[in-house]
Amino acid sequence: MKFDDVLAEVKGFGPFQYRLMLSLTIPRLAMPLQFLLNNFIAFIPPHHCNVSALDDGDVFRNLSSEERLIVSIPVEGVGSLSSCQMFAEPQFHLLLNSSNTMVLPTVHCQNGWVYDTSIMKSTLATEWDLVCERKKMNRSTATIFFLGVMLGSAIFGQLSDRFGRKTALLVSYVITTIFGFASALSTNFAMFAVMRFFTGFGTSGVIIASGVLCMEWADIKHRSLMYIVLTMDWSLGCSLLAALAYFVNDWRWLPESARWLVSQKKVNPAYFYLSKCAMVNDRKQFMDDLKPEDLLKRIVVENEKGKYSFLDLMRTPTLRRLTLIAGSVWFGVASSYYGITLNVSGFGVNIFLTQLIYGAIEIPAKLVCFFSINKIGRKLIVSGGLLLTGLCLICVIFIPSDMAVCRTAVGTLGKFFSEAAFTVLCLYTTELYPTVVRQIGYSCCSIIGRLGVALSPLVALLDEVWVGLPRLLFGLMASGAGLLTFFLPETNNVSLAETLQDVDQRK
Repeated sequence: MKFDDVLAEVKGFGPFQYRLMLSLTIPRLAMPLQFLLNNFIAFIPPHHCNVSALDDGDVFRNLSSEERLIVSIPVEGVGSLSSCQMFAEPQFHLLLNSSNTMVLPTVHCQNGWVYDTSIMKSTLATEWDLVCERKKMNRSTATIFFLGVMLGSAIFGQLSDRFGRKTALLVSYVITTIFGFASALSTNFAMFAVMRFFTGFGTSGVIIASGVLCMEWADIKHRSLMYIVLTMDWSLGCSLLAALAYFVNDWRWLPESARWLVSQKKVNPAYFYLSKCAMVNDRKQFMDDLKPEDLLKRIVVENEKGKYSFLDLMRTPTLRRLTLIAGSVWFGVASSYYGITLNVSGFGVNIFLTQLIYGAIEIPAKLVCFFSINKIGRKLIVSGGLLLTGLCLICVIFIPSDMAVCRTAVGTLGKFFSEAAFTVLCLYTTELYPTVVRQIGYSCCSIIGRLGVALSPLVALLDEVWVGLPRLLFGLMASGAGLLTFFLPETNNVSLAETLQDVDQRK
C-alpha cells in the first residue's frame, strides 16, 4: 500500500486540506511583495542638483525658483535639466537668453540633489542619494536580494528534506520576519543590502517548503488543483503590491526622531524628516525659508555632542532624584498591576470570567485617561490611580471569601485604577527626561518596573503565611508609589526638556 492509498482513505481533499491551504496562503501573500518590491523602492525620480550652495547674496536669493534653476543647472538634450551637473557659478546672463548653447564650466553636484516627489515621496535613491555615479548601487539591490533567494533555495531544500517541511517553513518565517523588519529600519545602504540579502534567503524557504507541504497533503486527483489554488496567492500579492505602492509611496513610513537628531547635531537628516513632515502637513513654505544649519541656531542643544549611558542618569542631583523616584513609582505600578492581573483565581469567581472582566475593564480606564489627562495632569492621574489601587487591594482583605462577586468587583476596580496609572506613567516618564537621555531614562525605569513584575509571583506565594499578606504588600507598594509621585514635576502642557541643563532648571 502506498501513502496515496492511505491518504485517500482519510480523504485527501477535505476540510483539513482547506485549512492547510489557508494557513499557507496568508503568509505567502507577502512573498510577491518581497520579490517585486524593488520596482518601487529602487525607483529613481527626476532630480537635479541642489543649488542652494550657489547663494552669493541678494541677487540669487531674490530670483524665483524657476530663475534659480535657469542660472544654475545646464539643459540637456530635449530641454530637461541635467541630473548630475551644475554650473560652477550662477550664469545670470542666461536669464536674458536661456537658449544660449555656449559651453559653460560645470561641476558635479556639490550639495546633494532635489528630487521630484510627485510620483514617489521617498525611495532608496532619494534617501541615500543613489543617483549619478552611485546609480549602480541602487540597481544592485534587486541582484543582492535574488542572490539571497538563490542561496536560500539550496539551503532550505536540504533542511526541508532532513528536518521536515514544517521546521524549514517555520525557520524561514522567522528569518523573513526579522530581516524584513531590519531592512525597513536600516540606517545606511550597506546595512540595507545585507538585510535584503537575508530577507531573500528566508523568503525562498517560504516558497519551497510551503509548496511541497501543500502537494504532499493532497491526493492524486486533487494535487494539481491544490497547488494551483495555492499559487493564486502570488497573483493576489502582485495586485496587492500595486495598490500598496500607490497609496504608500514612501519606501518606509517610520521616520527617525528629528528632535533626537538635532540633539545629536545631525542637522541634515533632521532637516530631511522635518521637510517630509512639513510637506505632508501642507507647511512646506516654512521649510523653504529654513536651512539645515539654522536648526542649531534656533534650537538649544548640548554644547558637546556625546554618547550618553545609564551613568548619565546619575550625573546631576536633579537627574539622580528624578531617576530614583520615577524608578520607584514604576516598581510600585508594575508590581501592583501584575499582582492583580496574575491573580485571576484569588477572588472566588470563574477564572475565565475574571480574565474577561480584567481585560474589558482596561478599555474604559484608557478612555478616562484620554479625556482627563490634559485637564487634570499626569501627576494627579498616576498618584491618584496608585493610591486608589492600594485602597482597593487592602479593602479586598476585609471582604469575606463567601462574597466572591463583591471581592471580584473591588479587585476589578483596583485593576481599573492601576491600568490608568500605568498607561499615563509611560507617557509621563518620556516627558520627565531630556531628549539626550530620554530613551535611556525610560529604559532604566522600565527595567526597575520589570523587576517588580518578576517579583509579583513570588510575593503571591506569601499567601501560605497569611492569605491576605500578598494583597497587603501590593497595596502598600501601590500606595507608596502614589505618594512618591507627588515629588515629581508636572509635565502637562510643558515643552519637552532637550538638554540635561533643562532638567536642572525645571521647577
